[in-house]
Amino acid sequence: MGPVIGPLLGGLLTTYASWRWIFYVNVPFGCIGILAALRFVDDFHEEAVQRFDFAGFLMVGCGVALLQFGLENIGRPIIPVSATVLVLAASVLLLLAFGRYARRVVAPAVDLTLFRFRSFWVGTLAGGLCRVGLNGVPFLMPLMLQVGFGMSPVTSGSLTFVGSFGALLMRPLLSPLLRPFGFSVVLIGSAVVGSAAVAGFALMNADTPHWMIGVYVFLFGIVRSAQFMTSNTLSYADLPADKLSRATSLGGVLQQLSVSLGVSIAAMLLGLIAGETHVLTPERFHQVFLLTAIIPLISIPGFLYLRGEDGVQVSGHVRGIRK
Repeated sequence: MGPVIGPLLGGLLTTYASWRWIFYVNVPFGCIGILAALRFVDDFHEEAVQRFDFAGFLMVGCGVALLQFGLENIGRPIIPVSATVLVLAASVLLLLAFGRYARRVVAPAVDLTLFRFRSFWVGTLAGGLCRVGLNGVPFLMPLMLQVGFGMSPVTSGSLTFVGSFGALLMRPLLSPLLRPFGFSVVLIGSAVVGSAAVAGFALMNADTPHWMIGVYVFLFGIVRSAQFMTSNTLSYADLPADKLSRATSLGGVLQQLSVSLGVSIAAMLLGLIAGETHVLTPERFHQVFLLTAIIPLISIPGFLYLRGEDGVQVSGHVRGIRK
């Protein structure tokens, strides 16, 4: 719900306070999070504490940071093209180096053995790729409404906020969907429908009635939530108890990475299409939506790797698409 609520809160803060409060607001929310953790999270310790893998942390952290920095420079460069190529190459080399390094370490910063579990890698990697395409919408939509259509931040935020109601509606519907259809059908179906929904934003223009935009965003929120909650549930469905701690940490990082990459790729495409003029017309937003809509479809081959027994104890689905 965060990426959907954000535009409404950001619109209110920008209009009635100051754009600086978009950053200041993290302080009270952070304090609430600290108090909630102290109150509700059990404080327990493992018998044997593993030494923190600082070298692996640096390799993964720097590799991911350089990857995102390089992608954003493609659309709106602040360094030369040759330097961007070097940045992207360095990010790939760092991540590959960590892959070799992690095999020789007892407790690496990222436990790559988790990807031996099919349900985990399908849910996090294939599901994460689908997320990248769907996560570009909360970034592109408010920009198109404000810059392309000339709406105020409050109006734009109010329309995009409607998607959170779709997410709430999807939560009680997930189990009834998984029981008859299973993970594979729901994931593939939501990827296809989600791709079509992202492309559908290209049909909007400044004359589109606000109620129609709100209804469409609401429906998109349902589809987006179906994909996200299904892949989240699948990721941990078949993991043994001793792997859950590392799996939730890695899964959480990959989810956040899919959000940032979704924004970075959408911004990169927008910058490339806008060109040197940097003029953001509705037509250019439409082109970016159509290109972004391709990404969820790329995740479908990963979902096809699922077998009938994957996640069955969670979904209750007996028949799979492949035995």
